[in-house]
Amino acid sequence: MTHWFHRNPLKATAPVSFNYYGVVTGPSASKICNDLRSSRARLLELFTDLSCNPEMMKNAADSYFSLLQGFINSLDDSTQESKLRYIQNFKWTDTLQGQVPSAQQDAVFELISMGFNVALWYTKYASRLAGKENITEDEAKEVHRSLKIAAGIFKHLKESHIPKLITPAEKGRDLESRLIEAYVIQCQAEAQEVTIARAIELKHAPGLIAALAYETANFYQKADHTLSSLEPAFSAKWRKYLHLKMCFYTAYAYCYHGQTLLASDKCGEAIRSLQEAEKLYAKAEALCKEYGETKGPGPTVKPSGHLFFRKLGNLVKNTLEKCQRENGFIYFQKIPTEAPQLELKANYGLVEPVPFEFPPTSAQWTPETLAAFDLTKRPKDDSTKPKPEEEVKPVKEPDIKPQKDTGCYIS
Repeated sequence: MTHWFHRNPLKATAPVSFNYYGVVTGPSASKICNDLRSSRARLLELFTDLSCNPEMMKNAADSYFSLLQGFINSLDDSTQESKLRYIQNFKWTDTLQGQVPSAQQDAVFELISMGFNVALWYTKYASRLAGKENITEDEAKEVHRSLKIAAGIFKHLKESHIPKLITPAEKGRDLESRLIEAYVIQCQAEAQEVTIARAIELKHAPGLIAALAYETANFYQKADHTLSSLEPAFSAKWRKYLHLKMCFYTAYAYCYHGQTLLASDKCGEAIRSLQEAEKLYAKAEALCKEYGETKGPGPTVKPSGHLFFRKLGNLVKNTLEKCQRENGFIYFQKIPTEAPQLELKANYGLVEPVPFEFPPTSAQWTPETLAAFDLTKRPKDDSTKPKPEEEVKPVKEPDIKPQKDTGCYIS
């Protein structure tokens, strides 16, 4: 498997002490605050721990989120919110906006922001695994599943939790609908890349591969369109990636569609399809260069030098030459001026996000524990008011270089 995926940086956050002097009036409340502080710190550590796997991530995330739920939901399963929802201010940066954080005094904002980072971790874990040499079938399945899990988390945040925010997300911030939708679609598209690689490896029918490639190109086009109204200074690099992948997989679709046409003795149309693949491949190559030169969040890399890219170029060239030879010896068919219309629909292999739910409220939360938080004793001079210009330290992500000949870059 040879893949290369663009990755935006992880979100960074200010430390949270969960110290509420005066408000906490009993040992059970004090223990919950201590556990919240330690489980949050543990989860943040795992985001950059190369030894972390999905099971470790799920356990750490569930531990923190189940405790945080007591700050959000009432304990009697009613629609009422917890009295503690607005007790703490949280600060988070955004993947595209540099180091000036957004701040909200709302535990729902924390739930969504941390959940967003968990989804980003799954995408980065998938990239890291796809970069291994001699990746096994089980590892390929884990890449595929991790991307579907990430898509499911992003989708769940967008549909079920972001609408609950009192302060809506600002334009260009991660929690804004355009950005989070682009993340969902990108995860689906990248998971389908794994499906295509598997279909090629198992020598499935060219018609199926062409249809999957076409559907994947459409995913990338949709994600690019979703970001089209964003400020170019922040989104240009990401959009270059989406655009080049769209061209790349449309070239794949024309290449394998050409093979289907040749097998049906439509050699002239096959040549025209391969010529279109060649044109789109050249366009993708130009976009690769532009991607490498574009400033913005994401890796500095030359994707056109990666194996995943070069392999398609060789396939298009060899298939076109084969069609031209056979047309010169056998078919003598006229080559159409217009490229064939791709009206391909894949019946198998299309990726849907894995449904996601946050864990239920921790059993540590009882009516007695909640009662041990006395909000009437909060200091009147509330020092937790947001300081919007305060910088949050960026996450130091591990610098992983691609291993030999994998064609992957991990950011």
